[in-house]
Amino acid sequence: MQAEAGEAIGFSVLGSIRVVRAGAELRLGARQQRLVLALLLARAGSPVSLAELVDLLWDEEAPASAANVVHRHVGVLRRLLEPGLPTRSAGRHILRDLSGYRLRAEEGSLDLLKFRSLSRLAGRSLQDGDPESALRHSLDGLRLWRGRCAAGLEPASRLHPAFLAVEAERAQAVREAADAAERCGRLSAVLAPLRQAAEQHPLDESLQSRLLLALAADGRQAEAVEMYRVVRRRLADDLGIDPGEELREAYDRVLHQRTQPARTESPSPLPRPAQLPPDLPFFSGRDDLIAEARAAVARPDGPAVLAIDGMPGIGKTALAVHLAHEFAAGYPDGQLYVDLRGYDGREPAMSPAEALRGFLGSLGVPQEGIPDELHAQAGMYRSSLAGRRLLIVLDNCRDAEQIRYLLPGSPGCLVIVTSRGRLSSLLTTAGAHPLPVGLPSLDEARAVLVGPLCAGRVAADPAAIDAIIASCGRLPLALAVVAARAASLPRTPPAQIAAELAQAPRSLDGFDGDDPQTGLRAVFSWSYQALSAPAARLFRLLPIHPGPDISIAGAAGLAGVPPRTGRALLGELSRAHLISEDLPGRYRTHDLLLAYATELGEETDSPAERAAAELRCLQFYRATCYQAHRRLLASEDHPLIEPGPGETPLRFASHGDALRWFTAERQALIVLVGRAARQGRHTDAWQLALGMQHFFDRSGRWADWTTTGEVALEAARAGGDLVGQARMHRSLAGAAYFRREHETAVGHLDRALELLARLGLHGEVTRAGINRAMILGAQGRHEEVVRTLSAALGPWVAGDDKLLADGLVIMAASNAELGREEEAVRCAEQAMALSRGAQYRLGIAEAWEVLGQVHSARRELGKAVDCWREAAVAYQEASASAPAAEVLALLGDALAAAGDQHGAVRAWQEALALIPYAQTRTGRRLAGLLAAVTSRP
Repeated sequence: MQAEAGEAIGFSVLGSIRVVRAGAELRLGARQQRLVLALLLARAGSPVSLAELVDLLWDEEAPASAANVVHRHVGVLRRLLEPGLPTRSAGRHILRDLSGYRLRAEEGSLDLLKFRSLSRLAGRSLQDGDPESALRHSLDGLRLWRGRCAAGLEPASRLHPAFLAVEAERAQAVREAADAAERCGRLSAVLAPLRQAAEQHPLDESLQSRLLLALAADGRQAEAVEMYRVVRRRLADDLGIDPGEELREAYDRVLHQRTQPARTESPSPLPRPAQLPPDLPFFSGRDDLIAEARAAVARPDGPAVLAIDGMPGIGKTALAVHLAHEFAAGYPDGQLYVDLRGYDGREPAMSPAEALRGFLGSLGVPQEGIPDELHAQAGMYRSSLAGRRLLIVLDNCRDAEQIRYLLPGSPGCLVIVTSRGRLSSLLTTAGAHPLPVGLPSLDEARAVLVGPLCAGRVAADPAAIDAIIASCGRLPLALAVVAARAASLPRTPPAQIAAELAQAPRSLDGFDGDDPQTGLRAVFSWSYQALSAPAARLFRLLPIHPGPDISIAGAAGLAGVPPRTGRALLGELSRAHLISEDLPGRYRTHDLLLAYATELGEETDSPAERAAAELRCLQFYRATCYQAHRRLLASEDHPLIEPGPGETPLRFASHGDALRWFTAERQALIVLVGRAARQGRHTDAWQLALGMQHFFDRSGRWADWTTTGEVALEAARAGGDLVGQARMHRSLAGAAYFRREHETAVGHLDRALELLARLGLHGEVTRAGINRAMILGAQGRHEEVVRTLSAALGPWVAGDDKLLADGLVIMAASNAELGREEEAVRCAEQAMALSRGAQYRLGIAEAWEVLGQVHSARRELGKAVDCWREAAVAYQEASASAPAAEVLALLGDALAAAGDQHGAVRAWQEALALIPYAQTRTGRRLAGLLAAVTSRP
């Protein structure tokens, strides 16, 4: 590893920590800084979490600045290792890794990695029947030790698990060195390291027994006998036990002078298990995940664990087995596999002890030799793996705790874990590389069907195949069930299978295979049964929610719980992969899981409970819609809707916040309007629709405005609600105006004026009159507009600067069309002044737009462009993307007419970016214009 060009750098942790760069030892700073480096070195390339570093530095409660102190120490260390490194630059040695840091080191630069490499060589040589080479490699590795791991940093170096784990590796290496020495008759060669290890581990009988034999082999029988008595007394005093069988047998050999081993026989080779299930014959796809796994495993500092997670039926086990077969050649000592039954409806989850017994048996340990205590089993398992290269698949894991004892304790092995739960803790505790499995692409889903059905049958009716895939929601298990059934019915055309699935949408009836335990219901049930009761209840309620995804607040409203509880329940469902967080704070459920949740809800929850959840959902959205509507109010100071009886935790600090909420919840709100209308909740229907009016207006969603408004108007009529009818007629007039259906707009406004006058709502009558004048202007009836507004903008709007500004802008536009440019400018400037005084951004934008029209009429293109630019900025500051797009389109048209094609295209592109959907005529026109321009040679 190079610190700079030509500067070799070396790290040492087997003793006091040292760093040597270009032949000179570096001064490593204060104790805390050296502790940070020591832990990074002891982890040898595996990540160390920030929390673990904080715990290491402070024995008691850490100060509030603890995280910053750690970051500062890391920064100093980085610049120490690489002089001249810019502040806040990561450099090449200490890398940021998720919630912590890791040291990038290689075997040639870190003594711990070199020691591990030599230990592996020793273990392999011993396994191959070459104890002389094994002893040589072991002694070479042990010579790298200059004292205890991280010596000089006591007490942390004697207490922290990371340093203790490295010391345990040293003890294991001494045991293996002693075993190799005994086989080649050279026990005295390991006497020194044995003495040191036995002193550090005075209650370790395996080390003490080997030291006993080494002393005797070196001609020190009396010392060996005395040592046995000391150890026996220590075991009795400290633990209250007698020496175990291994120590007693060593003592007996000393007494009878049987310390030299027979060398005539080589040890029997260790078993090489091959337990992988067969790879799927038709496995295909997942190329990105496979490439990512290959790259991770191929890295010199690559992970020892690959953690595969995903929803039930997504194909985790298939991917794990496929990867295991691909990587198996690189692990010549064998492959272990276990189904941990973490999610299994037939049997309880497998205990770590049960799994360890199975693995130890596969590794050649007789069952009577396996200890009963879990920690002892794990120690024996890790000792059996030390120095060997095995591939281990831990399938269907429930959580990280279930596999904690199944992970190897030393490098050389690769573990592939699968789980329906997200195993986040493995990323920090074991340096695992995450491989989250999502839905396959459409092409990958087709490939799943090609194998069982043959390419010809799939190619014969691609539309039917795509329909089958859509019914399966691209879920691999569902595709496999359908493919198996189709393969067993070779004369049944794919179109018939697609039709059968389509007859029962949002149902699981078409996905039960021959084995009930492999059908979707059974597979889904294993995840559902693992949920807490509140999370299971929320899962059953999710199909009641009307949108394609749900927020934390929406879930809390649906379940009738506080937002904090809602967040926790969604987190539990997300970790179980029963929902997915596709966007931050937005959770989506697969269609087939929703079908399962619907079945569960109908079976478990009473109709009254489900109806109550529907009502809570409606009331939450109505209350939130009211808050967002209030934030978007422009010229009307008072909302024309009410919050209803429900409550919402949401408040909106700006127009942008409100519009973003409406955008995220648009589909849910539209469905709720129709649902409320069908259920006879007429007031809820029209108030929800009216609450969305400003959102539809500013975002240019005229089609949604019209269809939703028509449903709401019918609901108001059905409920005999004249106020609702009047306000929905006025709202629909606005939608028709923007759709340029002016006669329809006038008809709605005339009916609204009639009802408002009858109800005595005079303020709304005035506003409706101004709306009507705007529509008359769009029809070219400008004299009528000026005459009407000149009479209306008097006592009716006194004290309402926003409303007066609206009327003046309409008058200005009509005067401009009539050629009365000076009067148009006067009206527009007066509207601008009133709007600025009232901080009314929409009014400012509209005034700029009219001034641009006046300058355009005067052929003052530069001034017109400047005004329209100001208008577009003001509209966007008011979060009104649709009128901003209209102005930019106008600007682009003017530039194009003046011959500035480049400027015109840029303006049109800006406009189209604001309204990318096809609900506006302007959006469709711009898309066509730009397509024509960009297609020219």
